[in-house]
Amino acid sequence: MKTDKKNVKNKLELDALCVGYHGKALISDIAFSLAPGEILTLIGPNGSGKTTILKSITRHLAALSGVVYIDGENSRLLSGRAFATKLAVVLTDRSRPEMITCRELVEAGRYPYTGNFGRLTPQDREIVDHALGVVHARDIADCDVSAVSDGQRQRVLLARAICQEPEIIVLDEPTSFLDVKHKIELLEILRTMAKERHISVIMSLHEIDLAEKISDKIVCVKGDRIAGYGTPEEIFTNETIASLFEIESGVYNALLGSMELKKPQGKARLFLVGGGGSGIPFYRALQKRGVPFAAGILAKNDIDYPVAFALAEQVVAADAYMPVEEKQIQEAKRSIDTVQAVIDCGCPAGDFNRANRTLLSYAQAQGKPILRSIRALSEVAL
Repeated sequence: MKTDKKNVKNKLELDALCVGYHGKALISDIAFSLAPGEILTLIGPNGSGKTTILKSITRHLAALSGVVYIDGENSRLLSGRAFATKLAVVLTDRSRPEMITCRELVEAGRYPYTGNFGRLTPQDREIVDHALGVVHARDIADCDVSAVSDGQRQRVLLARAICQEPEIIVLDEPTSFLDVKHKIELLEILRTMAKERHISVIMSLHEIDLAEKISDKIVCVKGDRIAGYGTPEEIFTNETIASLFEIESGVYNALLGSMELKKPQGKARLFLVGGGGSGIPFYRALQKRGVPFAAGILAKNDIDYPVAFALAEQVVAADAYMPVEEKQIQEAKRSIDTVQAVIDCGCPAGDFNRANRTLLSYAQAQGKPILRSIRALSEVAL
């Protein structure tokens, strides 16, 4: 078979791909590539077309135009057996095959290699056992698939894909239905496979915090075109994520890789003296209660700062690595004058934040109650 003239160092390459249903284009001009050992993740709103793109790559859905290249070859020209030895698929649903053990399900991954009779050789069985070991599923190998948990079943499906000995694994929302422990375990397995065995991984994820942590490349899917393509450092910015998901009532925190809910509205009723992460539990507790607050004095590189900026009615801030100036102290004191109480979040005071001691002393001199725990919030009528 003649190799298409594409860059064969990429395991997977999409060239002007157009995908959709019944001849109607959903997303056009899709172009990205995946090198050996890379993990690429599709993110975007529900219904944006992530699954449609993956199904067009895996040949579950015929592309309307364009080409998917695997090792420089047009994937549509590969035989079913040849395609299965290059690319494995793990789809996410809660259907459970009946009357089949986990080992038998994993063994199905060897069928591209077993010939017309489908008989497993001792070598095939060794590969099956190894795959079960890779995903930590040997202890459930003889259990019925219908009797295992969602997390265990997802590991078994991944073992089946590993048995195909593919160059590429495609996964559609592999962490759906999984608890936090099993999400992390599954993604760690994928990361190990990619880096140690140089298997390329392409998947879709809803959890953008996990996508940022595990991916080498990110594809943003929205509208009729790819809305963004690049490294996590390029994609995961406040502006890009807010635009992609049309976030209006909350704030995406690029530094922490998390979402903050809408800030309480109104004039600040409390002033929080924090820093170094000590204020974050208080900020979120007040947000849940709908209590507007002010915070300070926070350096702009303090881990408290982005959360306070998202949730506080006012933040008194100082430039990073610079001493707190008198004007900032005075601004904080004016804010303290207007609130009902002050919260000491428990941040130790050192050379750069000694103004915290000044503010707490000032609040005490003004007769403001000083609270030191979230539980103490109930002591003040807010």
